[in-house]
Amino acid sequence: MTRCGAAVITRCGAAVALLGAVTAVANRLSLPRLEPGVATAEPVTVLVPARDEAHRVPDLVADLCAQQGVPGMRVIVLDDDSSDGTADAARQAAAGDDRIVVVRSTRPPPAGWTGKAAACAHAYRIAGAGAGVVVVFVDADVRLAPQALAAAVTSLRRMRADLLSPWPFQVAGSRAEKLLQPLLCWSWFSSLPVAVANRTTRPSMAVACGQFLVFDARAYAAIGGHAVVAASPTEDLDLARTLRTAGRRTVVAAAGPFASCRMYLDRRQLAAGYTRWLWSAFGSPVGAVAVLAGYTLAYVLPPVSAIAGRGAVRRWGLAGTAAALVSRALARSAERGTAVTGSDAVSALGHPAAIAGFGALTVASLRARRRGRTDWKNRPLP
Repeated sequence: MTRCGAAVITRCGAAVALLGAVTAVANRLSLPRLEPGVATAEPVTVLVPARDEAHRVPDLVADLCAQQGVPGMRVIVLDDDSSDGTADAARQAAAGDDRIVVVRSTRPPPAGWTGKAAACAHAYRIAGAGAGVVVVFVDADVRLAPQALAAAVTSLRRMRADLLSPWPFQVAGSRAEKLLQPLLCWSWFSSLPVAVANRTTRPSMAVACGQFLVFDARAYAAIGGHAVVAASPTEDLDLARTLRTAGRRTVVAAAGPFASCRMYLDRRQLAAGYTRWLWSAFGSPVGAVAVLAGYTLAYVLPPVSAIAGRGAVRRWGLAGTAAALVSRALARSAERGTAVTGSDAVSALGHPAAIAGFGALTVASLRARRRGRTDWKNRPLP
């Protein structure tokens, strides 16, 4: 390739990265945040699907017992056929709090359902007609500050939404987590103008995180609940898209000071978790190839050009690399709810490696899906 051709390609990649940085700056200024909420008199039902979560569900149950400003709260923890004593751990953590109901289920998911969708639907059926005016789904690995639910319900009503997705801060411990977990927020934070996305009902602009979902109960029931996403490996996003297709409003807000989540505890868990769903992230294998090619152009080529290139190639490479670091650092600080820290900047330096790792996991996920080997928590995906 000629130097002129390399400069043109690098310039294109840098331009995409710069656009991502501009979008991230705009989102950093406009992304809604949970604020300390006033007490709500609305009945709020919290549903916690939990499978083999004995080591984590006690912390969440303790957090729920400590919630403030939601006197009408009731909680149903559904032990989804766990083998590690999840139900006993949840009951012990509840310590007799009559707002907490722990139910153990031993039945497998119906044919064509993912385990999580089936567990969420089962928990909602247990709640019955008394499910309340607001229905909240929380994963067992989420931690909640005492005002989290009151703040979330207040934001749901203030924003006149049918679904609020409070985005928890993604806690990362191992090196693999620190490299890849920030991509969850960055992927939409650097590509989607949230000020527009939160005001439209276009399904393609939906953002949702299934770790913490806050529904208007009537809207959730109107679309058929989790039954409409029974087979989806990304049921959270598909629920938001279904609501939008029905003309209902969904919004995303940063919840860092109020909610956090450590999804995976090591590299092996992380790889298994991403392999479970990445095959479906881009619509088709062709879509996956297109997205990965774009990511490589914008976030891998510029740093390579900055190091190995000369003249205009190096200058554009440096510009693209700087833009990528800005978008990643801003996304990380936004989900935490603080100013950019030194650790954010240092972590951003690994962004090219994170994109490469994400690409490798996507390929592994597509291969596993083609071979019928996608599963989660010892259950094959439909």
